Amino acid sequence: MTTPIQLLKENWNYDTFRPLQEEIINAVIDNNDTFALLPTGGGKSICFQIPALLKPGICVVISPLIALMQDQVQHLQQKGIKAIALTSGIKYSELDTLLDNCIYGNYKFLYLSPERLQQDLVKERLKKMNINLIAIDEAHCISQWGNDFRPSYKKIKILREIHPAVPMIALTASATPKVIDDIIKELDLFQPKIYRQSFFRGNLGYMVYHTLDKNDKLIRILNRYKGSSIIYVRNRKSAIEISDFLNASGYTATFYHGGVDAKEKTIRFQKWLTEKISVMVATNAFGMGIDKANVRTIIHYNIPESIESYFQEAGRAGRDGETSYAFLFKNENDILRVQNQFIKVLPDVDFVKLVYRKLCNYFRISYGEGEQSIYGFNFNAFCKTYDLNTLMTYNALQFLDRCSILNFTQKFTKKSAIQIIVSGNQLLKYLEDNSHLELITKAILRTYGGIFDEEVKVNISLIASKVNTTEANVIHTLKKLQDAELLQFHHTLTDADIVFLVPREDDHTINRVKPYIKELKTSKADQVKAMIRFVQNESVCRSRQLLAYFGEKDSEDCGICSVCVSKRVVTIDIDQVRSNIIALLENNQLSSRDILTQLKCPEETALEVLRELNEHNIIKINSYNNYQLV
Repeated sequence: MTTPIQLLKENWNYDTFRPLQEEIINAVIDNNDTFALLPTGGGKSICFQIPALLKPGICVVISPLIALMQDQVQHLQQKGIKAIALTSGIKYSELDTLLDNCIYGNYKFLYLSPERLQQDLVKERLKKMNINLIAIDEAHCISQWGNDFRPSYKKIKILREIHPAVPMIALTASATPKVIDDIIKELDLFQPKIYRQSFFRGNLGYMVYHTLDKNDKLIRILNRYKGSSIIYVRNRKSAIEISDFLNASGYTATFYHGGVDAKEKTIRFQKWLTEKISVMVATNAFGMGIDKANVRTIIHYNIPESIESYFQEAGRAGRDGETSYAFLFKNENDILRVQNQFIKVLPDVDFVKLVYRKLCNYFRISYGEGEQSIYGFNFNAFCKTYDLNTLMTYNALQFLDRCSILNFTQKFTKKSAIQIIVSGNQLLKYLEDNSHLELITKAILRTYGGIFDEEVKVNISLIASKVNTTEANVIHTLKKLQDAELLQFHHTLTDADIVFLVPREDDHTINRVKPYIKELKTSKADQVKAMIRFVQNESVCRSRQLLAYFGEKDSEDCGICSVCVSKRVVTIDIDQVRSNIIALLENNQLSSRDILTQLKCPEETALEVLRELNEHNIIKINSYNNYQLV
């Protein structure tokens, strides 16, 4: 009989399990309801995938993240394991066939969003399936105190009614004691085996630094700590700007955010994964599925919105066990900015109603219609059309998503379609007089058939590559032909997809989830406040603060975080620091940044000595803002 360790070797190429994995797997194999709290990188998916493979039947996996579902299904399929994900937007007829495959086609894994469980067709087919295990991924979503509360998770208990004897496993990487109790209660877990891995990371130093010049601090960290790094920033603009700054400063860097198309994301991720690029500057869109053990530094350029998010992102450093660091930058303006950006822009029920109504009007959805309809969505264009605050509107869409009114998926896409509306002879005659347009036009004619009869979707990038030109040049040519009334050209850019999950009923639609919206707003505000307290507390070990937040009250000082390091008794020879500064300026004029880079002493000490030397007229600041001897 195949054993768990044999499956691990055959399918995942590992010789040993990570901490607690084997215990969790054995508990599930013994048909126990199980709760697994493993930190980021702890290998949660293996805890349900291996027992499901060892048992006859199919494992139903509930997950809120479409990208995560697709990623796990792809990895299973690459191993020759039959798996399927029922994401939003699948037509009814196709859904019918896919569910039949799960009943009769020897599939081992069926990934579902919690919203799918509300469909009668899905519930009826689940009754007919030989389900061997129910796995609830990101289980904290079921708790109103969780980091990503989703009311649709409250309906998961229906699986208990359909298959009461099937064991259930709940998995999460971030849950406070209050959230853990709530998960067990909401999922109705029967005498669950609970496995909690300590969140303590002895090799990871949490460093919170107050700095006025974040770019300077960035450079000095990257110079000191060599190796792969992720820099988390607040928005797309910052990702591009910091990436450009680092490349100009001699580093290999790229950026990653929701607006980068899928193909380019893959290219950039692979370059970073294979060490061709050392620094990834990213929004929180970069995170899911990262399996890179030797990340040396995680740098938060801004204060994150919650301790859960910070802890998960910081935890991507040092998974190989080597000493690594998670840096967080702050200054006087950051606390106020966080409050303005995360608390003051949380929408109330009336604003959510407004956004929902405007959204339905924007896509011309009639009252009582719209269920399961899919639209490409340009977020900025929508906000501009109705003069809506972008941050509040974004949060309103997030609330609508979590309340299962719609799916809001950020995804950059380009859609282009062409139909020629004149005869072939007319088009050729025009090209004789406008030969500069001929090469691109004929490339389109050779590539796409039926373009004279109906609107045909075209790939601008493909056309550009065929004639060795730019996409902008192809678009320019098509617009010229459209202006000449020879063709119709539709070219749209979208940065998200919207899937409406329920029919439009305006206020009535939102009133059903009104209590959840209020809870979401309260929960989000509490999480931001907890993050601010963490950043401002400079007396308690950073690791101890984080562990206490997640319920580990008896931890010890880590010894390597910024608070612990500041408490070390270090004798600094101030006279030597003065001598070193004067020696550096003997034949040079240097900026404070240059001086700090060359001195081996705390930044605060060096700056204090510089001020003292300046006050005593030993050095001065010249017109180039550099220090020099008087």
